[in-house]
Amino acid sequence: MNEALINPFHTLSHPTSIQTTLPAAALFAKFDPSGRFLATGRHNGAAEIWDLETKNDIRCLDGHVKPVTSVDWSRNSRYVLTSSKDWNIVVWDLASSCDPPQRYSTLRFDAPVVSASFHPKNSKIILALLTTGEAYLCDTRKGSKSRTQLHEVVDGERAGADSGSSRRSYMTVARFDPQGKYIFIGTSSGTLLVFRTRTKTMIARHKISGANVMKGLEFTRNGHRLVTNSSDRTLRQFILPSYAHLETPTTSTPTTAPHSPSSSPSPQPPPTQEIWEQDLEPTHRFNDPINKTAWHAMSFSPDGEWLAGGAADSAAHKVYVWDLSNDGQFVSALDGGREPLTHLHWHPKKSITASTTNQGNIHIWHCPNPERWGAFAGGFEEVDENVEYEEREDEFDIEDEAVLLERKMKAEEEDVDIDTIAVATSPPSNEPAFSKFNTSKAGTPAPNGDTTATLGTTPQDGLGGTGRSDSPGDMAMHVDVSIDPDALWAEEDPDDDVPGGWRMKVLMEDTDDSDDEHDKVGLTMIIS
Repeated sequence: MNEALINPFHTLSHPTSIQTTLPAAALFAKFDPSGRFLATGRHNGAAEIWDLETKNDIRCLDGHVKPVTSVDWSRNSRYVLTSSKDWNIVVWDLASSCDPPQRYSTLRFDAPVVSASFHPKNSKIILALLTTGEAYLCDTRKGSKSRTQLHEVVDGERAGADSGSSRRSYMTVARFDPQGKYIFIGTSSGTLLVFRTRTKTMIARHKISGANVMKGLEFTRNGHRLVTNSSDRTLRQFILPSYAHLETPTTSTPTTAPHSPSSSPSPQPPPTQEIWEQDLEPTHRFNDPINKTAWHAMSFSPDGEWLAGGAADSAAHKVYVWDLSNDGQFVSALDGGREPLTHLHWHPKKSITASTTNQGNIHIWHCPNPERWGAFAGGFEEVDENVEYEEREDEFDIEDEAVLLERKMKAEEEDVDIDTIAVATSPPSNEPAFSKFNTSKAGTPAPNGDTTATLGTTPQDGLGGTGRSDSPGDMAMHVDVSIDPDALWAEEDPDDDVPGGWRMKVLMEDTDDSDDEHDKVGLTMIIS
C-alpha cells in the first residue's frame, strides 16, 4: 500500500509467496510488456488473455487444432502471436471489436513450429523455429515481404566448397536480442550462433564448453548479459561481446557499373564474410549440486539483479532464486506445492513471477511488504492493540477559538473606507509580450543520411538575425545525428502498435435470473 514510502529508490526484491492461483488449464504463461495482462497457451490449441487486476480471462484466441507451443507480445501489447504443432503461426489483433477475435494474419510452414517471436521494434517481422531444426526470419511488410532461412556457415562453405548439410548443427532455440539487431540461435552441439537481423547473415559462432544441447536463452533488459539452459543441467550467465567490428558497409546485392562493356549483366555475389569464432566463458554457473535437477525455464528480474530458475522436478514445484548483484549467491528455493513446474516468467516491472504447473494452474508469486503506518507521518505512533483515547475539546478544530475571537474583535475596530473607487487599468498592447523564435527546416535529412537542424533567429533575439530562415544574417546550428541502419531498417513500414493508440474491447455476459436465460448484453470494458 505504501511501497513508495517504504522503498523510495524502487529497488526490486525477489518474490517469496504465492499471492493467487489462476485455474487457466495452461501449458505456459507470459506477461505482456505493461505487466497487466497474462497470455496463456493451452493443450486444445486455444490461447487466453488474463487480466491480472480482475483475475479473469478477457479474451479467448481459438485458432489452432493442436497444442500451442509459444506465445509472444508486441512491444505495446496490441498484437499477440501464437505458434502451434499444427504448422501455423497466427497473429491476433487485440484492438479488434469482434468477439471472439478473428485472425489478423497466418503463417504456415512445412513442419510443426517449436517457437516464434516478434521483432522487438516491428511486429511485422517474425522469427520462427521448426521441429526440423530450421530457423526462419519472416518479413511480412509489403515492400520487403520475404521468408529467409537462417543457415549456419560451415568451414567448407567459407572455403568455397560444398560441404553438405551433415556438418550443420541442429537448431534447438532461437531468440532476438532486446534491440532486435541480432538473432541468437542455440544448437544441439552446444554452440551459439549469431546472425545479423537486417542482412540475415551469420557473423559469429561461440562454443560453450560442456553445454551439449541448448534448451533455452534469456536476456537482460539492456541486452548486455545472457543466460543459457543446456542439457547438462546447468544455467550459465555470459557477458555478451560487442559485434560492432563485424559490421561491414557492403550491400547484400551489389550491381556493376552502368554502360560498362566488360561488365556481366547479372549481379556479382557479395564477398565472403569471415565468421568470428570465439569461445565464451561464463561469469556464473547455476545448478543444484544435491539433487542434480534439470531446468524447464529461467527468467531475469526487470533490473537484472535477480535470476529465477524453474526446476524440472517431477515431485514438487520448485523455483530457485539467485542474487546476481551479490556474485550470484543462492538466495532461496520457493516451494509451490506438489504440482510440478513447467514454465516460469518474471513480471516486466514488479517483483512478481508467474509459474505454471503441469495441471494447468498458474501461481502468481509476489513479495509482500509489511505495512508501516508510521511512514505517513513523523509523529505517528503504531500500537499493538486498541487504546482508548480521550480527545481535547478543540483538538480537531480548524482554528483555535481564542485566536478566531481576537481577530473578529480587531476587525470590528477598523474603519471602513466607503468613498474611494478603484479603477482597473491594463498595459498598452502595442508592444510584443515576447520575442518570436523562428525555426525552419528542422530535421531535414542530408544526402549522406545525417539529420541537419537549422535554427533561424529574429532581431528581437539580439543575435543580428533578419527573421528569415534563408537570409545570410541567420545563425544556423547543424546537428549531426548518426542513424543506425539496423534500427532504420526495422522501422520501415511500421505497424499500428503505438502507445495509447488502441483499446481492447471486451464483451461481458449478463445473467438474468428472473427468466433463467443468459443473454449477451452491451456491457463493454475498455482497456487501454
